[in-house]
Amino acid sequence: MNTPTIAVGLDIGTTKIAVLVGQLDSYRKLEILGYGTAPSLGVQRGVVVNITQTIESIKQAIEAAKLDCGFDITGVVVGIAGQHIRSLQHSDYITRVDSEEVIDELDLERLTENVHKLAMMPGEEIIHVIPQEYKVDGQGDIKEPCGMYGARLEATFHIVVGQVTSIRNIARCVKSSDLELKALNLEPLASAKAVLSQEEKEAGVVLVDIGGGTTDIAIFKDGIIRHTAVIPYGGNIITNDIKEGCSIIEKQAEQLKVKFGSAWPGENKENEIVSIPGLRGRDPKEISLKTLSRIIHARTTEIINAVFTEVKNYGYDQPSRKLIAGVVITGGGSQLKHVKQLVEYLTGMDTRIGYPNEHLAALPMDHALNSPMYATAVGLLMKGLEGRDLDVFVRESDPALSLSPELESTHWDLSAAPADATEPADEVLVEHLGELEGATAAAGSGAEQPQKTKAKGDFFKRWADGFLKLIDDNDLN
Repeated sequence: MNTPTIAVGLDIGTTKIAVLVGQLDSYRKLEILGYGTAPSLGVQRGVVVNITQTIESIKQAIEAAKLDCGFDITGVVVGIAGQHIRSLQHSDYITRVDSEEVIDELDLERLTENVHKLAMMPGEEIIHVIPQEYKVDGQGDIKEPCGMYGARLEATFHIVVGQVTSIRNIARCVKSSDLELKALNLEPLASAKAVLSQEEKEAGVVLVDIGGGTTDIAIFKDGIIRHTAVIPYGGNIITNDIKEGCSIIEKQAEQLKVKFGSAWPGENKENEIVSIPGLRGRDPKEISLKTLSRIIHARTTEIINAVFTEVKNYGYDQPSRKLIAGVVITGGGSQLKHVKQLVEYLTGMDTRIGYPNEHLAALPMDHALNSPMYATAVGLLMKGLEGRDLDVFVRESDPALSLSPELESTHWDLSAAPADATEPADEVLVEHLGELEGATAAAGSGAEQPQKTKAKGDFFKRWADGFLKLIDDNDLN
């Protein structure tokens, strides 16, 4: 088995936990070796609120994927989202000692390290530092400065920031599930990798990932990420509105939304009625589909307007920032009937549904993984397969290990997934931010000097290694 070619993506969502194991085939398409899902019981709005339940859900999904692929899973690439995520723009520069030497990867990494030293608000940590464009001795609009001569190297960066406690809670859940956290990746960036083409990123496009607890936004222009945001509500709040508006239980509200829901209120007639079974022998309840669509339309409109506010803040109406490719919606919420038409009506922008199947090989058209709800997981798997030749995500499974009867089923039925966990969050261990920064600095100072051929993201990998070492030192097992 050639283990370095296999990667694992772990999507810790509000509604489900999804694990994908895969490799690239000879055509550079994703070959899925196995996958597993489990209901997400300890996550609300993209944030872990119950450590114990989240660990249990991760273990269930990992065990299901293990049964499907036949490998023991040892490491994962994990997505991060939630209402604590924010982004900002920042410019920085370095002065090179020898301008007679060409700019190389070491210079780019040094510049990126400068950005990682920025002072954040209390309790925040930098997740991503993404270069947008460079300047060399004042000459701008440079996308790749390596190989050029110059004394002053400048760059504009897109910085993604999140709460330290939320990041550490995710890391603890992964580690307590006997997994190694190989990398953290912002979920809208992972979804963009799975469903957007390079042409769309060049032309200008808005990715909208409507999940269960959050709606993630990523705006691209000229092939560069320009803006990211997380709106703290998604499909689950629509379900809750149906539950309250129709006086039914949450499971029935979710089924109504999926089977009969529409984001366009003019679609249904007043006399279209659906009957809901009563509780414990009570009479059935009749629900007007017109009323149902009005409830869905009101909340969906609110979500889309919040997305459009972020697009306006980006300044899409400026000629240089025009988004020619329009909007791409993905995630489980994109499967709501007529949501595409509503987005086009409210924003005036061309819209399509984003499916991850163009990157997947040898899967039937009706396979579950072709659904937009797996876009983030596919993107995380793709991230894991990028330039990670030294990482091992799986090992040969021990056939002597016996499996519990309840795990015989490889995949889990999500149609009856419980609502968001309402239990109080477990108490978590949170050290002072200075300790985390100290561990980060120690990891960076002790690291081997990078070679010229190393990837730009190596600094973040060393940060993650130091981060996990800190967790080990604090005995969070």
